[in-house]
Amino acid sequence: MLQSLYIQNYAIIDEVKIDFSNNLNIITGETGAGKSILMGALSLILGERADTTVLVDTTKKCCIEGSFFVDDKPTIKKYLDANDLDANDQLLIRREIATTGKSRAFINDTPVNLQQLKSLTSLLVDLHQQFDTLELGESDFQREVLDALAENEKHLTNYSINYKNWIEAKKQLEALQHQQLNFQKEFDYHQFLYKELEELSLKENELEDLEAELKILNNSEGIKSSLNKVYFELKDAEQPVITTLKHAIQQLQQFSDVHQSINPLIERLTSTHIELLDIASEVEAVNDSVVFDEERIQIINDKLSLGYKLLKKHNVNTTNDLIAIQYELEQKLQAVLNIEEHIKTKKNETEILFKVLDELAETISNNRKKQANPFAQKVNLLLQQVGMPNAILKVEISTVALNEYGKDAIEFLFDANKSNKFEPIRKVASGGELSRLMLCIKSLVAQKINLPTLIFDEIDSGISGEAAKQVSIIMQGLAEQRQIICITHQPQIAAKANTHLYVYKEMSNEKIKTNIKKLTNNERTEAIAKMLSGENPSTAAIASAKEMMQQN
Repeated sequence: MLQSLYIQNYAIIDEVKIDFSNNLNIITGETGAGKSILMGALSLILGERADTTVLVDTTKKCCIEGSFFVDDKPTIKKYLDANDLDANDQLLIRREIATTGKSRAFINDTPVNLQQLKSLTSLLVDLHQQFDTLELGESDFQREVLDALAENEKHLTNYSINYKNWIEAKKQLEALQHQQLNFQKEFDYHQFLYKELEELSLKENELEDLEAELKILNNSEGIKSSLNKVYFELKDAEQPVITTLKHAIQQLQQFSDVHQSINPLIERLTSTHIELLDIASEVEAVNDSVVFDEERIQIINDKLSLGYKLLKKHNVNTTNDLIAIQYELEQKLQAVLNIEEHIKTKKNETEILFKVLDELAETISNNRKKQANPFAQKVNLLLQQVGMPNAILKVEISTVALNEYGKDAIEFLFDANKSNKFEPIRKVASGGELSRLMLCIKSLVAQKINLPTLIFDEIDSGISGEAAKQVSIIMQGLAEQRQIICITHQPQIAAKANTHLYVYKEMSNEKIKTNIKKLTNNERTEAIAKMLSGENPSTAAIASAKEMMQQN
């Protein structure tokens, strides 16, 4: 419940504080006095955007502050706890607009963003402004009305979670199917490339090793000739190097005891002799291993030819690059087989989610359908009460594909003159009809959603006389259960007020300012009389005003 509203430096309001009662608060005033400015200020603490044009004095900030009594309401306490905000019975909401245009919002003196502010105040206040009747023709609003009456909130929360999961599963399934399509398009080509490499059956560094082997085979005759000559010179010539070296050692050994420098020479010659013997043996072994093999040359040439072709084809340089490509192709081919299993699993998951979702949607739909006719009947009774005896509302619910709100398309159809020609509200209802229709609907919905405060900004537009009287009765009935704040031009409605606030303009420091005051009983009588007959009310108008007030 909104206990008080403080406004400073907003539009043509210098500074004003308004205290509200728990029941029916009526705000009246001359056209242009500033009633809409009051609603504009109130909308700021409800989370609407603002700009510097609202500043009266551009040298100081604008401040709007609302004090709410929440009376230990669980939903509000839960929201405050979830957002780490102080949870007290008293709730202070403040908006400040600096001279730079920067706006700040506070809940119990803790800074918050506009989304947080809107989320909280939506639990506190329903603000119905003059042109909000347009939303009556919108399918979202019509669906929300039925859901409120059907108490579908928990079902819808559960449905929303499952719907998001289902949509995500569908996206993943479609991505896998798209991937599979691409895989299948490339499968044959990848398989062809893989078989080429598989048939070549390369080992690590094989092409480089074959190139080296081919060089040896192509030069085998020259290599053997050179090795034979070396071996011959070392061991088989008329004066072999090894034999000559042996004789040299023997020559020096006879003087080893005579000259001290000879022994080191003998050791070096002996070492060289041993090394040359080893070299001769290795030359012989290498010579035996080098064999000219024309068939092997052809095999190597064939493999290298295919290997070079594939190196060029895949634009790489080494055997190991080709082996890596072969492995990558193998993975792609395997992925085609694996993706079928993934698709099967994801399809099954999607179908299970859809089944759960469809069951929830059926529950939600059944709840809506149960409420549709009783709701229409109650609205039609209220329409008669507010001066529309020939008007009939009908709720049409048709089944559509699953969407984020279930599987229903909801349309409020309207016949203003019992013509039995029902059309969507947005096409046929006039402004006055929409206002009364909206009030009737909100009076029914309010019993379910239990908002502490309902605010109506000229919802009585376009009505008068008996219709206005019946609207006032509905307003008074609503105010028995919750706080109502209503801006009106209708004396019948103003007469029902528990608290009557009057908006007026006055001169202050040679400037026109908007102000507001709470009227006494005598002042109320005069204000209502003026609403009945003009600026100088007659005795009859004053008597009528008193009579209206006494009918409360």
